[in-house]
Amino acid sequence: MKEKKYLITIVGPTAIGKTALSIQLAKHFSTEIISADSRQFFKEISIGTAKPKDEEMQGVKHHFINSHSISEDYNVGKYEKDAIDLIENIFENKNTVIVVGGSGLYIDAICKGLDELPKANEEIRNKINNILKYEGIEGLQKLLKQLDESYYNQVDLQNPQRLSRAIEVCLSTGKTYSSLRKEKNKTRNFNIIKIGLEIERTELYSRINARVDEMITQGLLDEVKSVLSLKHLNALQTVGYKELFDYFENKTDLKTTIELIKQHTRNFAKRQLTWFKRDEEIKWFKPSETDKIIEHINLCFQ
Repeated sequence: MKEKKYLITIVGPTAIGKTALSIQLAKHFSTEIISADSRQFFKEISIGTAKPKDEEMQGVKHHFINSHSISEDYNVGKYEKDAIDLIENIFENKNTVIVVGGSGLYIDAICKGLDELPKANEEIRNKINNILKYEGIEGLQKLLKQLDESYYNQVDLQNPQRLSRAIEVCLSTGKTYSSLRKEKNKTRNFNIIKIGLEIERTELYSRINARVDEMITQGLLDEVKSVLSLKHLNALQTVGYKELFDYFENKTDLKTTIELIKQHTRNFAKRQLTWFKRDEEIKWFKPSETDKIIEHINLCFQ
């Protein structure tokens, strides 16, 4: 009889402790970890993405960390294929695989498959590009809120690529992006156990603020300076980098910049929770409840 295979996903907002838990679980179940954090793929940026260091990994094999360059055109569609191929390969020798990350779209790509949505024509794409050029990301945010407030409340509002894609679909079809997202999931050849982490919001925000301060101490300014010439790349249109690009262009002072990073990260964490809370299959725990989480996983195995 063929043994059942289980994919364990660990999700939740930034700074909540997903990495530490995933390593504990990987050691307990003697398996490997696949990152679903879309910023940790890139070799050139580590501090601002809270990438786990070698000593933190404790010898556990991690995938999709430092796997690509920021100059590569790597997107969620390519990730879905690569991740599923890798999961099936790991399952040849192991019965469990752990996926961890806060990028809801990348988690959904593995668990459910991607939506096959229409491509925009050149006229619509040029219109969106002009909005971004002349009105900035705020112009995209405002338009998306008008077209699809439901998706506006879920998406990373600091990511122009995702804002643009949603607007493209809305303008191309005359329907909301959220209404066109697939109702029928792709069939996977493994069982999926979904674990979510949450804590009181005040504690989470305190952790976020402390993490940003730690990033600054670790050398985030030097890291951002090293990629300043590449600031136009999609991989760098993200919290912690965009704010410091403005600082280096003398648009803000350092104190204001750090506070903006904290504020934008807190906003991002709130949107992450909104995204994950819509998934009724996720079982929620506190990050410290490792024993309860292992007990829950073992019950799912039965």
